[in-house]
Amino acid sequence: MSVELTVLALAALLQGLQFVLYAVPANREIGPGYTMSARDREPSRALSDRTARLGRALDNHFEGLILFGIAVGVVQMSAQNTAFTAACAWVYLIARVLYVPAYALGLRPHRSLIWVVGFAATMLMLLAALI
Repeated sequence: MSVELTVLALAALLQGLQFVLYAVPANREIGPGYTMSARDREPSRALSDRTARLGRALDNHFEGLILFGIAVGVVQMSAQNTAFTAACAWVYLIARVLYVPAYALGLRPHRSLIWVVGFAATMLMLLAALI
């Protein structure tokens, strides 16, 4: 398996971990009665700031993972795998790992800077495949 595909698999596992990091405290805070419902109304209790941030970080990774998955797919299917695209993949993953605690702890502007690094790595992978 290529480095890029390996990192994509690890990024998907990170997504699963992020789900657990969000879902466990969310269920504790608002209760399984709401979380197992159809959610036709807002919960009667609000999430804590940290849990809400973990939920937003999870949503953000879903968005970033789509673009990263496209980048990996383009690189892989076009056989444009290089040391550069492999390094970009690792930079993306490291940035995503760092992003979770930075967002959960409300670290500003660090969270945004970390996000930019991961996004730039993804865009550079795509550009490398086009060159």
